[in-house]
Amino acid sequence: MLQRRHLLAAPLVLPALLTGAQAAPLDLLREGGLVLALRHALAPGTFDPPEFKLGVCSTQRNLNDVGRQQARDIGAWFQAQRLKPARVRSSPWCRCVDTAQLAFGTHEAWPALGSPRGATEATNAESLEALRAAIRSASAQRGRFEVWVTHMFVLADLVGQNTGVSEGLLLRAGADGAPQVLGRWSLG
Repeated sequence: MLQRRHLLAAPLVLPALLTGAQAAPLDLLREGGLVLALRHALAPGTFDPPEFKLGVCSTQRNLNDVGRQQARDIGAWFQAQRLKPARVRSSPWCRCVDTAQLAFGTHEAWPALGSPRGATEATNAESLEALRAAIRSASAQRGRFEVWVTHMFVLADLVGQNTGVSEGLLLRAGADGAPQVLGRWSLG
């Protein structure tokens, strides 16, 4: 069972950037040619209720006050660093859309970033291939980066790693075209 990290309600000023890569994550973002795949901000609970309907936020787990502040803090950090993503894509789940909107003021809903819970094996495989292809495309475009707001299950299926709320993975296609994790980004 995965453990969830609960973040304090206090405003967060700067994120901690952690990486095993040789270049610092901030440098990697500035260099571009990658995707920062973020898990949505804090939406308390686990899974969506049984009456869940995509597009109807009142039937889903949603960001609480702490989650909304986390999303705004993400955006403030990017503004302070003068970093602007070339594209912001989001799972169509409300907690992801809200995270993207509050952080970056924009988003493109993309079903491939949606939670695989309840998806067929074929649908999940199609979504993962679409994500891999988009990472390969972003990797070829130096000088720009994308931000994707998604779910921990999507990241686990895509690269075999989980993240905490508001935490992201810096992804680039490796020489074989498979997504590689270059580092982690999180509110600190």
